[in-house]
Amino acid sequence: MSTPISGTHYGLTAGDYHATIATVGATLRTLEHKGRPLVVPFDADEVRPAFRGATLAPWPNRVVDGRYTFAGTEQQLPLTEPARGHALHGLAAWLDFSVVDHSGSSVTLAATIEAQAGYPHRIDVAVVFELDENGLHTTVTATNTGRDAAPWGTGPHPYLVAGSGRVDDWTLTLPADIVLTVTDDRLIPVANADVGTEAGGVFDFRTARAIGDTFIDHAFTGLARDASGIATVTLRSQDGTGTEMTWDAACPWVQVHTADNPASDAHRAGLAVEPMTCPPDAFNSGVDLIVLEQGESTTAGWDIRAV
Repeated sequence: MSTPISGTHYGLTAGDYHATIATVGATLRTLEHKGRPLVVPFDADEVRPAFRGATLAPWPNRVVDGRYTFAGTEQQLPLTEPARGHALHGLAAWLDFSVVDHSGSSVTLAATIEAQAGYPHRIDVAVVFELDENGLHTTVTATNTGRDAAPWGTGPHPYLVAGSGRVDDWTLTLPADIVLTVTDDRLIPVANADVGTEAGGVFDFRTARAIGDTFIDHAFTGLARDASGIATVTLRSQDGTGTEMTWDAACPWVQVHTADNPASDAHRAGLAVEPMTCPPDAFNSGVDLIVLEQGESTTAGWDIRAV
């Protein structure tokens, strides 16, 4: 049989959880608990829409104008978000990862981001997906196998589903004190702002409340964490089901997006929750940007579970 357009697929099962991982972009294609979807899925023979479930590397979110300077040299990346004129979500999303290890409940995928115009660095990327009775655990490890230091950032792109209904019907808990404001037209970062006062508090979900018709496509930081350093975002439906995403201090940022696209059947069908090691346009701002020296590695991870 021919390989599906989204790559080779690996089904994982543990307890009441089942996930499907696609090799193109090291992508979480489906995740279910007792048959209930926890993420917005897509078909195996479908070109993955809106980066749904992809692993983002070597940067998450945007590089404004696709242009940045690193180690004294200006670089120009291809503009992969033409409508806004930016380089979006890295270079790994359309790589076909190879399987390194696979069991009934886990799979390890690997790919190399080769040195290229705009990013003259070689980075080996390994992504581990593992299911257990507590949900799906994902870790991304990058190793600089090139000749020089390299800028790096990563994050996932799942669209969480709380239960029946759509984003408007769900309640969100987002323990973030700071929102990164952006321009309306191109979503270019402007400044950090207090969620309690910015735009009348529309981005303040530190106490659980309904999302309603709120539009969000913003990065957040100043995350409250438990004694183990874990941040938790919780999404609940009106019937009490829900989905949680957790991550540790390796990701001090999270992008949240209400998936507004009135022309699509997936309009506000899921809430994108994207823990990130750095904010949008970190290749220019340098904020929380990881610089990998030759031979150096770094790891970040996140979990998704039913509640």
